[in-house]
Amino acid sequence: MEQYDLKIINARIIVENDILDGASLYVAGGKIALIDKVDHAANQVLDTGGNYLSPGFIDIHVHGGAGYDFMDNTLEAYLEIAKLHARYGTTAFTPTTLSCEHESLMRTLELYEQAEPLNTDGARFLGMHIEGPYFSMEQRGAQDPRFIRLPDPAEYKVILDRSSIVKRWSAAPELDGAIEFGKYLKDKGVLGSIAHTDAIYEDVVEAYTNGFTHMTHFYSCMSGVSRRNAFRYAGVVEAGYLIDDMTVEIIADGRHLPPALLKLVYKIKGADKIALVTDAMRAAGMPPGESVLGRLDDGLKVIIEDGVAKLPDRTAFAGSVATAIDLVKNMVQLAEVPLTDAIIMMTATPARIMKAYDSMGSIATGKLADLVIFDDDFNLSTTIIGGKVVYADLKD
Repeated sequence: MEQYDLKIINARIIVENDILDGASLYVAGGKIALIDKVDHAANQVLDTGGNYLSPGFIDIHVHGGAGYDFMDNTLEAYLEIAKLHARYGTTAFTPTTLSCEHESLMRTLELYEQAEPLNTDGARFLGMHIEGPYFSMEQRGAQDPRFIRLPDPAEYKVILDRSSIVKRWSAAPELDGAIEFGKYLKDKGVLGSIAHTDAIYEDVVEAYTNGFTHMTHFYSCMSGVSRRNAFRYAGVVEAGYLIDDMTVEIIADGRHLPPALLKLVYKIKGADKIALVTDAMRAAGMPPGESVLGRLDDGLKVIIEDGVAKLPDRTAFAGSVATAIDLVKNMVQLAEVPLTDAIIMMTATPARIMKAYDSMGSIATGKLADLVIFDDDFNLSTTIIGGKVVYADLKD
């Protein structure tokens, strides 16, 4: 008789489009080995106390947390950010850059490669997400204008030819050279994502056919309907809705998008085309007060209050401090989305977007045993990565 490493009992197991009661989940060799109502032996037993057992959360847009940012360019930053987000249910994520000079970006990529084998207690790295520097100046948001520039083959080819860790790149598709850039991303198997853009619908349609199949923080820093030379044009937001297979990500912190827009995106796109992302900066998991967006030495000073980062004059948001469990809770409580769909948007859909669904994103035999346990009030008690408990709330 097979002896399993871990048995998780007394759980409401969330599988895609359903919740299973009365079954136990068994882990062997870091993977889900069995889901069965028949009892089997295991070396360790974890009783959830009747709480939900969900696939681990997958966050495909993370800048920082725990007081660190990936642009700090330290190993400590990579490892501490991974640990922080694991505490809130993230089991895999894409470290994300900001617009910066070329040398700083190359250093960030080097540190990813150094940090990955050392990351034993935090969320898995899914590959690097480069956000910028090929953006519209008009839609730059909190991106540093000193570093915004046009797509440069001499730069992006060097980056992509040197390293296979870049899995996603966000850019504005209307810029000179952006379509050629999208084609190169597609040839390299890198996800092209539309971001910080003043494009019109026709620009997006062309971009979509040339590699830009995803939209970064939908609604934020992108054009909607505009009037140009007396004529009205559909923008990026409308294109996101009209192109059926375009995937989008939303910062469901309840601040960047109000409940009405969360409901609208869900109603039109559906759970299988929406990824929930934190877009978290260094202040995620930290108390309110002053912080810095980007690098500590020359980043943008911000204020953390009302559950979001703001510019010092409070005229605009300057980053998210959300965590993954917050996003799931908000979609259920604010957007009135069924729990199973909220979980799909935090697990299966981002896994498919990043072409990782074969190994993660749902509870199924043979997949990685990346799991989270939370209660009806979305209090997260346990995070498991590869069958190993990396976070447990030990409160009685």
